[in-house]
Parts: sequence; structure tokens; C-alpha cells
Amino acid sequence: MGRIRRIQKDDILDAAERVVLKLGAAGLSIDAVAQEAGVSKSTVVYDHKSKSALLEALIDRRISQELERQAKSVEDAADTPHPELFGRIKLAERVVDDTERAVAMAISASVSSEEKLQQQMRDWTLADLKAMGEGARPEAALMAYLALSGFYFTELFGFHQWSQNDQARILEGVRTIYTSYPEK
Repeated sequence: MGRIRRIQKDDILDAAERVVLKLGAAGLSIDAVAQEAGVSKSTVVYDHKSKSALLEALIDRRISQELERQAKSVEDAADTPHPELFGRIKLAERVVDDTERAVAMAISASVSSEEKLQQQMRDWTLADLKAMGEGARPEAALMAYLALSGFYFTELFGFHQWSQNDQARILEGVRTIYTSYPEK
């Protein structure tokens, strides 16, 4: 007799990411995820009661991964003028992969109609804004953070892919915004 396969929550979320990568946000469904994971629909529904709950779990996982990378990057930037900002700038140097881009598009497509998703994104943004305000030169940090956000989301949503040289130049410009922004 064969061994019973154990499905973990991460297996379902991995399958959801593959569905979003293949079919886009519109293709994300309980059925599509079940098929991709090779499990029954009821297995997916057991952990994620609806498409919205599945998307929330996917976003939670992505945010957790991003926060882990961010914490490490901020720690590595401890000797900079504003570790929270400069850690995020350093993090923006890495190339956004297709899965991250696809999940971002799924979030974008769903956030307008899902209050809980909107709240998740608001909370994440508020945490970043608070971090900018708690370091040295908070207004300069805010201006640089806003420029960094524009750069990052332009690339994340696939509106433009910068060359490595352009990316380095732009991120140096973001650092310069911080260091040269006038004190009040």
C-alpha cells in the first residue's frame, strides 16, 4: 500500500503562486490551485475557505518574506546615516523575479475590492512610514523613501525594467535625496 501524501500549507501557497505566474490574477481560483497542487478542492478549502482567504494567505507569506529580508538589510545598514532607509535602498538593488511580479499584480488586481487586503497594505505602508520618521532627518528620509517607492513599484509592476547601471544611478540619487534634503 502507498504512503499517504501530506500536504502542507506552503505547498498550497506554492501552487497558488505558480497559478498566478501562469494564468495571472484572474486565473487564481480554488480549482486551479487544487489542480496545480495535485490535491482535491476540499484540501485547498480546508485551509483557505475562499479565493480571498487564499490570496490573503499568499500576501501574508510574501509580506513575511519581505519583512525578513528587510530586517536583515536594515541590520546590515546599521552604520549608515539612516539604517531603515538605507537598508531598504540596498534591498531595492536585487532583481525582482517573475513570481514576485505576478503576486504583486494579483494583489493589485484584488486590493480594490478586498478591504482586508487594503488593510494589510496600509499596515505595511504605515510601518515603513513610521520607520522613516523614527531615524535621523525624518523629513529627508520620507522624501527619499517616496522616491524609492516610486522606483521600486515601477519595476515590481513591470512598467519598466532598469539596466543595472541605471538602477545603481537611480538608487544613488535616492541616497542623495536623503543626504542633501534641506533641514528645516
